[in-house]
Amino acid sequence: MDREGRIIIVDADACPVKAEIASAGRAFGVPVWMVASYDHRLAPQDGVVLFQVDRSDQSVDLYIANRLRPGDVLVTQDFGLAAIGIGKRAVALSNRGQIYSDRTIDFLLERRNEQARKRRGGGRTKGPRPFTEEDREHFLQTLTKVLANKQELFDC
Repeated sequence: MDREGRIIIVDADACPVKAEIASAGRAFGVPVWMVASYDHRLAPQDGVVLFQVDRSDQSVDLYIANRLRPGDVLVTQDFGLAAIGIGKRAVALSNRGQIYSDRTIDFLLERRNEQARKRRGGGRTKGPRPFTEEDREHFLQTLTKVLANKQELFDC
């Protein structure tokens, strides 16, 4: 799909803030692409283009990685996809409002690998803490700041 300008691309399989993203996109006039596997039902929303992809393990990540451009905003919980986004000069955000950066992504990837090794060895690790209303509010504040800053850059 051909496009002009910046967009918000969402790894939508397990994203708990889809409504907030759509709302912010409309408020700032930024198109939103939500990408999910066929296993996840996405509800149509104004200003949102939905993409359903194969249900194989990395299909959503590959679809997004192949379409990301500098200046896009990527929303994902996946550290590997966030690293790709950073490498492509996109702004990468977690669903909780954390901005991934060159300084933080290596630590997050290493921690993820350590936990996977521990689980493969029969150990147990904690899962993510429950998603809260405070997480939702923090995400929306961060996304709003990112979009406002990008709008200022593009208006200059």
